[in-house]
Amino acid sequence: MTTTTVETSAEVSGQSVTDAPRRTVRRRGERGPVATLTSHALLIVASLIAFFPVAWLIFLSLGPDKDDYLRPGRIWHTMTFDNYSFVLQHTSFFSWLKSTLVVTLGTTLIGVLIAATTGYAVSRMRFPGYKKFMWLLLLTQMFPIAVLIVPMYQIMSDLGLIDSYLGLILVNCTTVVPYSAWLLKGYFDTIPFEIDEAGRVDGLSPFGTFLRLVLPLAKPGLAVAAFYNFLTAFGEVAFASTFMLSDDKYTFAVGLQSFISEHDAQRNLMAATAVLIAIPVSVFFYLVQKNLVTGLTSGGTKG
Repeated sequence: MTTTTVETSAEVSGQSVTDAPRRTVRRRGERGPVATLTSHALLIVASLIAFFPVAWLIFLSLGPDKDDYLRPGRIWHTMTFDNYSFVLQHTSFFSWLKSTLVVTLGTTLIGVLIAATTGYAVSRMRFPGYKKFMWLLLLTQMFPIAVLIVPMYQIMSDLGLIDSYLGLILVNCTTVVPYSAWLLKGYFDTIPFEIDEAGRVDGLSPFGTFLRLVLPLAKPGLAVAAFYNFLTAFGEVAFASTFMLSDDKYTFAVGLQSFISEHDAQRNLMAATAVLIAIPVSVFFYLVQKNLVTGLTSGGTKG
């Protein structure tokens, strides 16, 4: 009687264990289907919102009439690439392209060079007032451009740099260097100091250590600083329209204003020019994209 009772209870117990519903155990960090669908839906909506202005600009650039932006439905039946051919053949597009490349590349190279040496010096050297020096760089960003234009114009005029590429490059550097220096200083802080000591043991000078050992390790940070400098100089309007007086030295940002006057607005040509302008930025972004994300996440918040 006892043996039968035990076997029966064991069978019932085994049946209850077998028939019991199994609970799904998720691994740490694993999302459920609802959370996955929600995140994907939000990402799709955000992507559409970000892409819509670009798609709308391309769509308006295909309209043959300057007032098609008021009646965009007409563009579907009259799409043409005549706006692009007109911009390339009958405007100063290539002069604007040359001026823009000279100014942006010059600002990028000089700005990154100054910011890299500044950030490295503050990160590695403990000279008197090195902390106040970095805060002084931030202080220069507090003044609006409208206040800075008049004294800068006087200085550039005394130096004979009005209506010159070098003058505009130096003025743009006053905007891009403070932020880039802070960015690179934070990135240099993530590089072990033992690398500098190893360079000195091998007989390298401080500048040689910086050039041959530290800079190769700081490529992601340099890519972020270069991208920021490039975009800032590429889209800058106030300084370019003030310090550049010749029509053939206008940058893209200033040249776009020529399509809009007091009595006329050729928005179809302006849209086509804006699409063509986006090509150099896209190419530059493609060249630095490998190091861009790494640089943004590595040294941007440490300082």
